[in-house]
Amino acid sequence: MPDLARRSTSMLCAIAVALLLLGCSSGGERSGSGSTSDAATFDFAGNTPLGELVPVEERQAAPAFGGELLDGTAFESASLAGDITVLNFWGSWCAPCRVETPEFQSVHADVADLGVRFLGVDVKDQRQLAQAFVDANGVGYPSLFDPRGEVALAFRGFPANVVPSTILLDRAGRVAAVYVAVVPEADLRRALDQLLAETPEDAPR
Repeated sequence: MPDLARRSTSMLCAIAVALLLLGCSSGGERSGSGSTSDAATFDFAGNTPLGELVPVEERQAAPAFGGELLDGTAFESASLAGDITVLNFWGSWCAPCRVETPEFQSVHADVADLGVRFLGVDVKDQRQLAQAFVDANGVGYPSLFDPRGEVALAFRGFPANVVPSTILLDRAGRVAAVYVAVVPEADLRRALDQLLAETPEDAPR
């Protein structure tokens, strides 16, 4: 009886492991087969060093995305066309965001008239808490309310669970940088100065 019991236990364990592996595999396939991902040309290949940019010839087009701003206004990424964009993923629950957000607001105030747009993406949050965070930090740029992280999923392979993180888009709507970390003000300014200095002649033919 002990031998039979041991064999039965081993068989049950093997079946459980097989089912677990099957479940993980199926989940991975589902996450990569959505229509949003299929529409994107960007495919995350690694983060960009702080303050640096992806070489122009290596940049990929950003996917289209949209949603609802914290104030309830509808938003579509097409409205960003022609501008440099700072796309910052944050949450009111995120301690590093409390340091980064005021610095982003400071940069935003200096470059808003130079064709640089800032757009926050508030994730895994409650609207009231997010709005209170924005008000407390005097944030003057809009934020999408994205509690399910759908915007991050549009950027294929982007590590959506890393908050804060920031994506820079150039004037042509291509991903010019992906910072998977807190971005110090000096590094953000250096990257934006490089993007502002780019001309149409810099675009690949």
